[in-house]
Amino acid sequence: MVTRYAVPYADPYLLPMVALLSAIGVTMIYRLNPDDAFRQSLWIVLGVLLFALTLLTLRRDYRIVERYKYLFGLGALVVLALPALPGIGQTINGARLWVKIGPLQFQPGELAKIMLIVFLAGYLRDKREVLAQGRLKDFGPLLVIWGASMLVLVQTNDLGSALLHFGIFLAMVYVATGRVSYAAAGLVLFVIGAAAIYTVVPRVESRVSVWLDPWADADGTGYQSIQSLFSIGNGGFGGTGLGRGTFTTTDGNAIIPFLNTDFIYSAIAQELGLVGSAALLLVFMLFVARGMRVALMVDDGFSKLLAAGLTFGFALQSFIIVGGVLRVIPLTGITLPFVSYGGSSVVANFVLLAGLMLVSNRANARA
Repeated sequence: MVTRYAVPYADPYLLPMVALLSAIGVTMIYRLNPDDAFRQSLWIVLGVLLFALTLLTLRRDYRIVERYKYLFGLGALVVLALPALPGIGQTINGARLWVKIGPLQFQPGELAKIMLIVFLAGYLRDKREVLAQGRLKDFGPLLVIWGASMLVLVQTNDLGSALLHFGIFLAMVYVATGRVSYAAAGLVLFVIGAAAIYTVVPRVESRVSVWLDPWADADGTGYQSIQSLFSIGNGGFGGTGLGRGTFTTTDGNAIIPFLNTDFIYSAIAQELGLVGSAALLLVFMLFVARGMRVALMVDDGFSKLLAAGLTFGFALQSFIIVGGVLRVIPLTGITLPFVSYGGSSVVANFVLLAGLMLVSNRANARA
């Protein structure tokens, strides 16, 4: 009802696809842990409320946020630095990316992702012509804010989000300038930086070693990846059936640790098989296709960059986690949007959806 009132011309497929992904996620989480499913449902309710509030607040002209692009950029740095603060920062599974204030625990990096996209969209719209000419001085504020955010991410050991933000940065620079050389230079810098981090950060070295050969330490660092691959293989073509997968031992211990967060795709692949897991990926691909269509339809530079950044962020996050589970790339601890258990991710992605709906409403209304 809020969507029909606030954005009547918005893309009609985005919201139903998100509803489907959220329903699949809650169903799978309930099958694994009913208590987690209840909490996930509450986070979805909060996400829908923020989705509606964003639409109602910005329905007249969402482009007003472009005026505050530098505040969004600095705000993203502050939010990313919160887990490093003593007292409120929490280290979970080797990564210091959580903030706990009283009973509330959340992951601020999810919100920082959207804030950085807004900043990049506003800054690149202003500077895209001079950036395309390659004037070094115009890269100054961009590189300062981006370098600082990457430094904070490495400090907190949240390398999955670092990879996500770096990829969004490269994609938006390419969309703004059309210069393939910038993307290529960024990839070279990423390889150099990754090689340097590999030698000094044990967590990264461990993740890469597990990616290359998980069976080298089957009972230690490679245990999760190996059990995940067995789970996917056990699903076969048609799956074992919803609720009929094997995820615990006879004494009730979990076979795959952190199944409902990092490895929920393995559970889906076992119970729904290749058919079900491929269908899930097709829903993600359709969402990305509709998002990129919105970016192509809209006529102003800020909206185009905003839609492209939001969509690519969603696509890259999905690829990073599914690619890690399938050993296409090293595994990183980020969530599968709308499907994995995690309140911060659900809320942030509903705000991302609201951004795409606002842009698509403007594009279709003008058309």
